[in-house]
Amino acid sequence: MITSFKTVDLFAGPGGLAEGFSSLRDDDGNIVFDIALSVEKETSAFATLRLRSFFRQFDRIPRDYYDYIAGSISRDELISRYQKEWSAAVQETMMLELGTKAATAKLDPILDSIRGAAGGETVLIGGPPCQAYSLVGRARNRGISGYDPAEDHRHFLYKEYIRIIERLQPVAFVMENVKGILSSKVSGDSIFDRVLTDLRSAGGSKDSYTLVPLVAGASGRHGGHVIRCEEYGIPQNRHRVILVGIRWDRAATANGGILSGHTLDPVAMQATVADVIANMPKLRSGLSKTEDAPETWRAAVVAAFHFAASACRSQGTQLLRVADTLTNHATRLQQEVSLPPRYSTQISTVSDRTLNAWLVDPELTALPNHATRGHMESDLARYAFAAVFAELFQRSPKAVEYPRELAPAHNNWDTGIFADRFRVQRWNAPSSTITSHISKDGHYFIHPDPTQCRSLTVREAARLQTFPDNYFFEGNRTQQFVQVGNAVPPLVARQIAAVLKKLLIA
Repeated sequence: MITSFKTVDLFAGPGGLAEGFSSLRDDDGNIVFDIALSVEKETSAFATLRLRSFFRQFDRIPRDYYDYIAGSISRDELISRYQKEWSAAVQETMMLELGTKAATAKLDPILDSIRGAAGGETVLIGGPPCQAYSLVGRARNRGISGYDPAEDHRHFLYKEYIRIIERLQPVAFVMENVKGILSSKVSGDSIFDRVLTDLRSAGGSKDSYTLVPLVAGASGRHGGHVIRCEEYGIPQNRHRVILVGIRWDRAATANGGILSGHTLDPVAMQATVADVIANMPKLRSGLSKTEDAPETWRAAVVAAFHFAASACRSQGTQLLRVADTLTNHATRLQQEVSLPPRYSTQISTVSDRTLNAWLVDPELTALPNHATRGHMESDLARYAFAAVFAELFQRSPKAVEYPRELAPAHNNWDTGIFADRFRVQRWNAPSSTITSHISKDGHYFIHPDPTQCRSLTVREAARLQTFPDNYFFEGNRTQQFVQVGNAVPPLVARQIAAVLKKLLIA
C-alpha cells in the first residue's frame, strides 16, 4: 500500500505549505508527503526556502544550524560542514519565475522525472500569486490609469498551476489563494468559476479531478473551500480559499469511494495573540529620521504619551479615561531604571500547549528575527493612543475617534476609506490577517502593549503565522516581513495534509 507521496510545491514563498505537509508522519513515523521539489522566484524567499529544505535533511538538527541562525557562524561555514545535505537541498529547490518559457524548459524534465520515480504517486501543492485577486490589490489596480485586468498576467498565473497538473498528473492537489478570488472578474466573467472548471478538467476530461470541501456545514456556494484559520487553532483571523482535488481514479477507490466526511476539525477555543507573544521579552521601538538611543527614545515616547493625552482631553469627556491612562504610562516610563532593548534573542514559551509544542524548539539557544523597526516620532503618539484605546475598550479606534491633533496628513483620513488605518493587535483575540503590507509601515500591526509603542517584529508575526521559532527568514527585515505575510500558516497546512492523508490512504 502506498503511504508516501512525492510532493511538488509551486509558488512556494518561504515554504509555509511545505513545512506543514512535510511534518506529517504515519503511524510508523514515516513521512507521508515527501517534498521532492519547491519552486519560488523571489531571491530572499528562495534563500529561506532552500535553508529550510536543508533543515529537513537531518533526523537530528546539528548544533551548527542553531549557531548559524544565532549569527555565530556564516552561511558558507554551515554549507561547508554539511555538503551532502546542502546538495540535497539544492536538488530539492529551484528559483524560477513560473509561467516563463525559460522556467518551463528547466522545470518540465524534472517534473517528468519525479512522476516516473514516484510511479505516479505525487501530490501538487501551492498558491499562484494573489495580488490581482485580493480586494486591496483590485482597489489599487483601479487607480492605475489604463489598467486592464484582462491584460494582467497575474490573473492567469493559475493557468501555469493547471499546466503542471496536466504534466505531473498528481493523485491530488492543494491550491491556495485569497478569499478575494471568489468575487474577482475579468471581462464580466468570474475568475473563480473558470478556475474550478479548469482544475476539474486538468487531467484531460471534464471530471478528471473531484474537488473536495475541507469545511463541513459551511454556508454559501463555495463556503466549503473557505478556511477561517482562527477556527483551527491559529492565533490569527486569516480567511483563505483552499481547493483540494483528488484524481478521478483515486476518488473512485479512496476510502471505499467515499470522499465526504473528511474535513478539518474546529477547535473548541480560539488561540489568541497573548498565547504566542505575551511571554516574549519587552522591546522598545526605534526612532527613524533622528538619533536612536534609549534615553532619546524615552524622551520621545514620554512626550508622545503626553501629547496624545492632551489631544484626548481637548475632546471633552469622551476620551478622559484614555488621557489619564496615557499620562500614567508616561509617568511609569519616566521612572523606569532600565529600558528594554530593540532586539532580543531570549527564548520564550507559548501559553497554548498545542502551539507551544509546535513553535518552541528546546534546542534553540537564540531566538532569530526578533528586532523592532524604527518609527517616526509623529507616529508614536498615534500608536500610544491606539494601544491605550484598545487596552480600555477591547478594539482599535476608528479614524473618526482620533483627536484632531493626532490625525495624520492623509488625503483619505476623513473619507472613511481607511477608517482603521492604525490597528492594534489585541491580547485576548486572534490577530488580524498578517499580510505583506506589514513590510511597509506597521500601522496595521501595532503591538498591544502601549509602553513598547511599536509595531510587531518579524518573529512575532511569524509566531502568529505559526512558523516554528527555528524557522529562519533570510534577507533584510522588509523582505522577511513580505515572506511571512505572503505565506500559508504551516500549522493549517499540516491539518490540510492530515485530511488529504485520510482521503488518499485507507
